[in-house]
Parts: sequence; structure tokens; C-alpha cells
Amino acid sequence: MTARGFAAFPKVKRRIATSWWGRTWDKALKDTALDSGMLKLGRRYAHAGVVGPITVSPGRLHAQVHDDDTAYSTTVSIPELSEVQWGRFLDRVAENSAHIAALLDNDMPRDLVVAAEESGVDLLPGIGDLEPECDCDGWELPCRHAAALAFQVGWLLDADPFVLLLLKGKPEQELLDALRDRVAGPVGTRTPVVVSHEEAGQLPARPPLPATTPVVLAVEPPPGFDAAELVALMEIAASRARALLRSGTLEG
Repeated sequence: MTARGFAAFPKVKRRIATSWWGRTWDKALKDTALDSGMLKLGRRYAHAGVVGPITVSPGRLHAQVHDDDTAYSTTVSIPELSEVQWGRFLDRVAENSAHIAALLDNDMPRDLVVAAEESGVDLLPGIGDLEPECDCDGWELPCRHAAALAFQVGWLLDADPFVLLLLKGKPEQELLDALRDRVAGPVGTRTPVVVSHEEAGQLPARPPLPATTPVVLAVEPPPGFDAAELVALMEIAASRARALLRSGTLEG
């Protein structure tokens, strides 16, 4: 799947991005904007529930934004990573089993982003990277409709950093397959994320994992396997199994 769709957020009194990567997204929007007043209006529109369902695809966000009985087609584009840059990023992730575990648990470690930047890979947008487009008659960059869409995407990023990775050019399964090819053993499956917009638009918090006994490797690892990495992969598998049990997926 090369695109993901998200239901429209309902009206909500106040909401801001809370993850550090979501806040970085908001900062890029603010640094790019030519009119701070239009940004404030865009945030009000984001809270007003006038943004329709959001479609996220490589390099592109899109939604219909309703304003004065008119639906405006609104898009925000960001630069995608090249295949060479993706290779560098995936190599960085595969070097550290903790990075794999974090991504599978819907986290974006700062040190992973820094390591990627050191390899010439910018995951998070900077000044001028967000390019808004709307068929309204506003001349501002961004207009209130594009600003509203961008603010809501910051909320989506809070729940699921794979939304950012899709925007940068790679769908989830393609990323997981590429990681699987780079490590000695399976990378597991990702903690399921259901972005629900019920209850005043609040994204559901991830339930805490129950306390577990650390995995101890009782036998020698097979040739070519590092013991520490094998233990980490076993812990990932155990975490995924607990998530499935909580969701009822494994019930007979």
C-alpha cells in the first residue's frame, strides 16, 4: 500500500503535537510561513473540525478543507528521500537493534535521526521543505486551509512516525521488508496503530506493556549470529506477541 487514509478529526478545543518529531514538524511549518496570522487562523481551522479525511502518500498530503460552504482541495508536499538516502537510513537502523525495536513500537529515537543526518539523510522537514497548494483564492504560503491540514498531520505523527516515513517515500511494509533483509533474523511486526478520532479527537495512548522477565539466552547462538542482537530480536518478538494477545488477535 503506497497511501494511507485517516478519518477526519472532529472539533476539538485545543490540541498540539506532543512528540518531539511532531513538534519539529510544526516548527518547520512555522519557519516556512510568510504570515504568522494565517498560521494562527490555520490552527483554529484545525481545531474546528473542518478538515476532511487525510490521505498520506509519498511526498504528499491531501484533504478537502471546508470553509464557507465550499470544499477546497488542499495539498502539502515534502521532498522524498532518494534510493541512495533510503539505503543509508536503513543501514543506520539495522546497525542498532534498539532502533529497530523503537520503530516497531512507534517511536522515533533522536539518536537515530541524528545518525541519519550525519549520513546526509534528513528525515524531518526544515525551512522551506513544506510546499502548500490550495485551490482557494488566498495568496499566502501557506493559506489557512493548508496550515490546518499541516497542523493535523502533526497530530498523526504523534501516534505513528511511520506516517513521516511514508511521506519521505517508503510505505511501512516495504521498510520492514528492507530491514528484514539487512539483519540476521526476523525484525518482527509493528505494534498495531489504530488512529481513532473519537472522544474529542484524542488519539489513543499506547497501553503500557506489562512487566516481563528479561530474556536470557540459554544456548549458544547459531554461527553468524551475535548473542546480544539475538536476545534483542527475541524481546521484540515477545513484545509483539503481548500486543497481539491484548488485541485478541490470537484468540481461538
